[in-house]
Amino acid sequence: MRALLRCSVAALLLIAASAQAQQAAGIDELLKSIRESSAQNARINADREARFLRNKAEQQAELARAEAELRAAEARAAGVRGRYEASQKAITDYKAQLAAQSGDLGQVYAAVREAATQFRAAAADSYVTAQFPERLKRLDQLADPARLPSNQQLEDFWFLLQQELSENGKVVRFQAPVAAADGTTATRTVTRIGAFGAIAGGDYLVAQPGGGLITPQRSEQSRGPAQAFAEAAAGEWRPVAIDPTRGNLFRLAALRPDILERIHQGGEVGYVIIVLGVVGLGLALYQLWYLAIVGGRMNRQLKAIEQPAPDNPLGRVLACLKDDGRAHDPEVLETRVSEAVLRELPRIERFQSFLSMVVAAGPLLGLVGTVTGMIITFQVITEVGAGDPKVMAGGISQAMIATVLGLMIAIPILFINSVLGARSRVLVQILDEQAAGLLARRLEARIGEGGTP
Repeated sequence: MRALLRCSVAALLLIAASAQAQQAAGIDELLKSIRESSAQNARINADREARFLRNKAEQQAELARAEAELRAAEARAAGVRGRYEASQKAITDYKAQLAAQSGDLGQVYAAVREAATQFRAAAADSYVTAQFPERLKRLDQLADPARLPSNQQLEDFWFLLQQELSENGKVVRFQAPVAAADGTTATRTVTRIGAFGAIAGGDYLVAQPGGGLITPQRSEQSRGPAQAFAEAAAGEWRPVAIDPTRGNLFRLAALRPDILERIHQGGEVGYVIIVLGVVGLGLALYQLWYLAIVGGRMNRQLKAIEQPAPDNPLGRVLACLKDDGRAHDPEVLETRVSEAVLRELPRIERFQSFLSMVVAAGPLLGLVGTVTGMIITFQVITEVGAGDPKVMAGGISQAMIATVLGLMIAIPILFINSVLGARSRVLVQILDEQAAGLLARRLEARIGEGGTP
């Protein structure tokens, strides 16, 4: 047992000795590795320091060059600044010298530019400019504030003013481009009447801004005088209308609606009024013609009372007792005569009630159109506002046209109906008088024959 323990202890001692030996060898290797790493790091740091020192020298050189360039640039800037200040001082001196030397001439140039500007605005839409369009370029040069006019330009300005004065009193013909209503432009012979009007082919023309284009504006109200003037022979005097507003009045006259357009503005109510008025006027004229014929025949019948004719109411009334030889009571005779008179009254007084209705209904229908037009106007105001009066013109036109149409049919029919009433009353009065006379003669005849009245 003891031998076994001694063997075990010996084995343990051997194992421990072997472990110490291996541990000592590992520590040596570790120290050696640490020394080698330190040496390598020292070499790397040395290389880094060397490179840093070299870069620092280069940076110092670059900094020196940049500072030198900065000083050179500042020197150049100072020189340029000095020259700029010197130039500004020289410009100020030159301006002062120019103002001192020009004196009142500057005010003269300013007055010329202002006058040229005003004349250019007036000549832009002048008929004279349509004949001489190149003068606008001269006026633009004179009105330019960036340049002083030369002596030649001042003389041209004086010439243009004299030309405007002289051309205002001339009637001349010249060739100019004229734009038609469809937009096409053609060269036509234009007759210019001073600065107040121009005619081409019987049409009044309107000068456009710029002077080179003249647009014809057709107007039925003014085409007749223009056509007559255009067809006049040389040296012949013809009246012609002129527009002192340089065509604005002709332009507005061309936009005026004609009669049919006015009627269309009245709308459906206007059509009803016109139909009612035409029917009433036709019936009134027919009845007036009828009463005139009947009145003439009755006047002829009055000259021949004893010979009644069937072509007139008086003759038919007088003939109602002609073939009756029997004796009747006065009441029966009066009744028969009154019946004959009443039989003629409808044809004498016909249409008068209808015409009275037309006279009363015309203004009322016009009032309906007025109210309808105002409703349309207020609706438009609600939708688009009241800023533009043109958008309200349709409703206002309908309102006014309907009122005018109602009055236009009511007033003449009122006068005609009054004439018809007066004429019919005269004819009825004649019938009543002659009927009473016929009855009196019949009763006198019975009394003369010995009968009883």
